[in-house]
Amino acid sequence: MAGGSLSFLDEALASASARLTGWRRDLHRFPEAGWTEFRTAALAIARLREWGFTIRMGKAACVPEKRMGVPSPFALAAARERALAEGADPELVARMGEGYTGFWADLDCGPGPSLAFRFDMDCNEVAESGAAEHRPRREGFGSLHPGLMHACGHDGHVAVGLGLAAVLAAIRPHLRGRLRLVFQPAEEGARGALPMTEAGAVDGVDALFGFHIGFRAGESGTLICGTEGFLATTKRDVTFAGAAAHAGAAPEEGRDALLAACAATLNLHAIARSGKGATRIAVGRLEGGEARNVVPASARLAMETRGETTALDAYMVAESERILRAAADMWGCSCAWTTVGSSGGGSSSPELARTVAEVAAEMGGWNALIERDAFGATEDFACLMRRVQDAGGLATYMQVGTERAAGHHSDRFDFDEACLGRALELLARLACRLAGRDG
Repeated sequence: MAGGSLSFLDEALASASARLTGWRRDLHRFPEAGWTEFRTAALAIARLREWGFTIRMGKAACVPEKRMGVPSPFALAAARERALAEGADPELVARMGEGYTGFWADLDCGPGPSLAFRFDMDCNEVAESGAAEHRPRREGFGSLHPGLMHACGHDGHVAVGLGLAAVLAAIRPHLRGRLRLVFQPAEEGARGALPMTEAGAVDGVDALFGFHIGFRAGESGTLICGTEGFLATTKRDVTFAGAAAHAGAAPEEGRDALLAACAATLNLHAIARSGKGATRIAVGRLEGGEARNVVPASARLAMETRGETTALDAYMVAESERILRAAADMWGCSCAWTTVGSSGGGSSSPELARTVAEVAAEMGGWNALIERDAFGATEDFACLMRRVQDAGGLATYMQVGTERAAGHHSDRFDFDEACLGRALELLARLACRLAGRDG
């Protein structure tokens, strides 16, 4: 252990840390996108049960009507079959039904505080690099699922969650209160936290911890103890409907939905920026039409807004709706949209960030301790965080530094796995600080 005497932790940390790389690489080989994390969740639940945790899963852990961006029944069925073929427990997969893959696990240690730690499970819809120099390919743990890849480090997050569960179970006699591990689906796209929050995932929690490897902490040995400035976001799929016609003989009879979508795309990017804070707009996908000689009767775009605050995102949403309607009207079309992801803004509790900094300093071995720093992106952990803070509790989101082969969401993303042991020890020490029987 790096420093700061907690002798009862030594053996537990050593045992769990030795397994982190293996867990991470297994998860990396079998990535699963949002709401399809059947294998990931099933393997985690099976282990946590063995270690004495009580599990809440399925619809009991995720309010159905709050879910967004859920894959088609066909895609969910295919993902279930794939998970079973790759070793997932059939009983557990059946209980997850139509993509209810989120769960939380409680370790009851008697009277005391309630702590929660959140770990996101989903991968990115990115095809992993096949280059010979890409380490996962070179060392045999590259993705086996075409078009899917852990390109953001969530495989490492789940591995740390498993490690923390093993450590907490081993040191249970030294702990008090309730320790909860929240394993969340569908963080990518800001879809998974809200339905779990509404199901009570963090109700009654006194202190909540989340973390990300890398991101703003781009060097090994750097720790950002609290994150500020989560961007609020709204993600939508928009459809334009027009009328088909012969593009040569009777174009005047058509209503060009693709041109309406193109006009919307250009003008969405012309929304006036607010002087009250940062805002973002993006159209990530645009498609439409049926054939080269037919006036396009349909078009689709995938877009998102972001704002430095929830109010600023609401401003961008309202302006985008105005432009979508106007573009459709200009081309004689109609448009409609579905919200497929959303998250508000938020910031870590300063006093809990200070506690993280104190514990990290006692632990030792960090090159740089940054008490608080900006995030500049969206993370739906903000939803869980606000729930705890609004109820009078504390929450913080840490960033654990690591060297990366490429940026997050790149097809060449990889990270120095030494950060996993650092993250695990920090979380275990935080549990001991706030829920240890010896204070």
